[in-house]
Amino acid sequence: MLKRLTLLWTVVRGDARQLWRALRHPAAPAWLKVSAALIVLYVLSPIDLIPEFIPVLGVMDDIVLVPLAIRFLLNRLESRD
Repeated sequence: MLKRLTLLWTVVRGDARQLWRALRHPAAPAWLKVSAALIVLYVLSPIDLIPEFIPVLGVMDDIVLVPLAIRFLLNRLESRD
């Protein structure tokens, strides 16, 4: 699990920092906070779309879906400004 989180962090480092700053802003919308919490729950959850015991695909779903979800949230946030 630690290896998975480390790999995921290297992929989403910049976007995750930007999302963290947006969440800490006093005017952050509630939908952003709920969505970010759901992303964290998905990463930490033992239930995945593709199980981890499948050698490459088990980690690839996290490496693809989480950055896409974070980027989607940031794009929605920027379009609201």
